[in-house]
Amino acid sequence: MTGLLPEGASLRFEGLDQPLQIQRALGGGTQGQVYAVSCGGEQLALKWYLPACLARDPQLPRRLRQSIALGAPNGDFLWPLALLEPTAASRPLIRHPKAGVGYLMALRPAGFVGAHQHAGGQLEISLQNVLRACFHLADGFHHLHLKGLCYKDISLGNLFLEPSSGRVLICDNDNVDIDGQGGGSVLGTPGFMAPEVLLGQAKPGASSDLFSLAVLIFRLITRHDPFRGQRELAIRCLDEPARRRLYGEEALFIFDPNDPANRPHPEEHAAAVVTWPIYPRPLQQLFEQCFGPGLRHPDRRPLTGQWTQQLSRCLDQRQLCPHCGQETFPNPAAPGACWQCGTPLPPPVQLQLANGRVTAAVGNELHRHHADPWGPITLHQPLARLVSHPEDPQLLGLQNLSAETWQGQLSNGQTIDLAPGKTCNLAALQQLRSGAGPITVLRP
Repeated sequence: MTGLLPEGASLRFEGLDQPLQIQRALGGGTQGQVYAVSCGGEQLALKWYLPACLARDPQLPRRLRQSIALGAPNGDFLWPLALLEPTAASRPLIRHPKAGVGYLMALRPAGFVGAHQHAGGQLEISLQNVLRACFHLADGFHHLHLKGLCYKDISLGNLFLEPSSGRVLICDNDNVDIDGQGGGSVLGTPGFMAPEVLLGQAKPGASSDLFSLAVLIFRLITRHDPFRGQRELAIRCLDEPARRRLYGEEALFIFDPNDPANRPHPEEHAAAVVTWPIYPRPLQQLFEQCFGPGLRHPDRRPLTGQWTQQLSRCLDQRQLCPHCGQETFPNPAAPGACWQCGTPLPPPVQLQLANGRVTAAVGNELHRHHADPWGPITLHQPLARLVSHPEDPQLLGLQNLSAETWQGQLSNGQTIDLAPGKTCNLAALQQLRSGAGPITVLRP
């Protein structure tokens, strides 16, 4: 690929006090190329557009200025920071100088990888962190929609995730526009587009975002397409007419509770068959709603807040199989058996806060929303975390992650102080009085 910007050069742009050092190309596509750059010692990324992209989408600079003025919805977006046009002195160094335009954004941190790697089974990531990634994804689009914006092109290709934490970064935000504006040439990515957009009946907007979001969450937790079942196997060539039938005209969710005609094949679609039963029924019902009634009726699609609520509850009931160590998400009142090895799961110890219960399993966390019935659901800055004893993994402890010292009562009546960063043995604990309210240990 021929570079649009000269690597190693120092270029000046309108509105910037200091020149940009073009360090190296990071990648490119049909819209343009992305470069690692340095400005005043700060490492950033610069996306520079091809003339053909600007010709197809003349509203792109307007949308970028609009997004920059509004600011990022939250920290889950690689949001545009500044629209750049070269100075007259720098134009001769740039290919296609007359159409030269781009934007600055934060550089993607190390450790974040393309979500398509997970969907393709190429990434080692826990189920807990997959669910956390889905939560952050839904939360990010919740904040985007609160600003009156829509994304238009939610897909695997526009998402990076950090396997070690479940954090996400939503990129390619140059398609973002005011909901209902209807401008721009981007309609979405095949397989993720809402049926009404695919069939040319509507323009992308917040309601089609909700459909695409559900597809992306399904792809992340099952590593499979929600519409590729038995009907896909009957298609010889997945050309444009076939896509319209599979994803639009004759779309049928592979786990539709009322119509089994498009069930996944046990061998060809093994990932879907194995993963779908892992998750709690309320989470499954959101997919059934979106890909059932919501398929033809956009107003019946689950909202972003419904996704964050159910994903949070799913994380709260995460339990580890005592035999094989696999992550499970059973109903604590009736745990059933491990989905991987079939071992019966014991009724778990739980931690009761004012606004929720959390199963006592290594890695599970307590958050402020568990104590505040009116507070927003968030996974940032947990109050406490369940950890294992360094010498005996069977012993569970509760680690205080807050900045306050908590007072606790043991089952023998003894009182303790739990300082920030310290851990107490859960087996002997009866209750903790935290800054967010009481935490009571419930044993089966």
